[in-house]
Amino acid sequence: MNITQEFDTITAIATPIGTGGVGVIRISGSESFDIISKICDKKIFPAGKICHGWILDGDVKLDEVIILPFKNPNSYTGEDVIEIQCHGGVNVVRNILDVVLKNGARMAERGEFTKRAFLNKKLDLSQAEAVADLIHAKTSKFAVQSAKNLSGVLGVKISEIKAKIFEVTSKIVAGIDFPEDVAEPEYDYLIENFKNSLNEIDKILSCAKSSDIMRQGIKVAIVGRPNVGKSSLFNALLNLDRAIVTDIAGTTRDVIKETIDLGVSVTLIDTAGIREDCGVDKVEEIGIEYSKQSAKESDLNIFLYDASVGLTDEDREIYEIVKDMPHIVVANKSDLIVGKEFEEVFPDTVKISACTKDGLEDLKIQMKEFVCEISPENTEFVTNKRQQTCLLRSKEALQNALAAAERNELQDMIYIDLKSSLLALDEITGEVITDEILNNIFDHFCIGK
Repeated sequence: MNITQEFDTITAIATPIGTGGVGVIRISGSESFDIISKICDKKIFPAGKICHGWILDGDVKLDEVIILPFKNPNSYTGEDVIEIQCHGGVNVVRNILDVVLKNGARMAERGEFTKRAFLNKKLDLSQAEAVADLIHAKTSKFAVQSAKNLSGVLGVKISEIKAKIFEVTSKIVAGIDFPEDVAEPEYDYLIENFKNSLNEIDKILSCAKSSDIMRQGIKVAIVGRPNVGKSSLFNALLNLDRAIVTDIAGTTRDVIKETIDLGVSVTLIDTAGIREDCGVDKVEEIGIEYSKQSAKESDLNIFLYDASVGLTDEDREIYEIVKDMPHIVVANKSDLIVGKEFEEVFPDTVKISACTKDGLEDLKIQMKEFVCEISPENTEFVTNKRQQTCLLRSKEALQNALAAAERNELQDMIYIDLKSSLLALDEITGEVITDEILNNIFDHFCIGK
């Protein structure tokens, strides 16, 4: 985006395209009120008041609308903003967007409304990134965690850490610049403060793994030989008939994926039955290779066998593939065990019937226990890869300062590491940021936000 574009008046549809009750067109920039005056039959729009009128294209009435006017700086972007709420048909919102564009606005780029909110200091960069997380959240819990960052939880914590480091840095600088008037801080004081700041950074970084998993989710593959009920279990966990189920071995020939919410997003993978004697069927052979690959790439495997038949040599061969990876052993078709006791070959085997859904809740509990090792409820700070990289850089610089203080090195050298630590933290909230990084962040937003 060039400099002149940054101050243009922009517009976009802010609601999903499709049939709906309401569609919203957002306009932001200094020409917003002039544009709405040109295209509406009403000409006065007091800020903070809900207005009603008709949008016009010349003499043609396009739609009866509600208009929400906001004067800078009291708006999402910090600029003059007009939001037009119209009926939610595809053609209605597009017609209104077209007439806004004809009267002086240009199409907003991806994330440009939120980018302007950041540039106008309505949000810090961690809050702006939380907006994208909130929109794209795959689970309700991640949406709640993202809302915490939007409220400023991460930004406030980073500011607290920066304030403590800056206080120490100021005392070092004062001691260097005015040695006759100000004594350099004691090294014990520096060491204590550096350790405290490192502990605070580590608290945020300790949530990094759970943050990544909440954002990206985990993959769970159902593996086993043909006809043990993988597709039936897949359908039962989804509570819908997604995969084709028959008694014919090799019915599932490709990897099928669907997502369920178990506190974090879980991508459930139904794999082709693994067997070595698939004959000349090349398609099934490729499907089996995909199954083995899915098992190796998944975060958790559900190893399924037929309880009514018992564990076969073929089952044992498949178990060898998953035994050294996180897995749950599941004995299916428990409803077909008649007149004999179930033999538990592996400890903690979950006995189920995908057909009757008996034992399905027990399996979900075990899956949730695996998921809950992530402890999303206890994840105090949600961070993304960019923020984690900045924290690690800040930590490294601070560790260097700590080591130098422990060796009683010159404090002007320690100052250099402290400055690097602060700059890395500034990148998280956006006080120091390059255009390239900024554009990369907002390019991942949708148009209209």
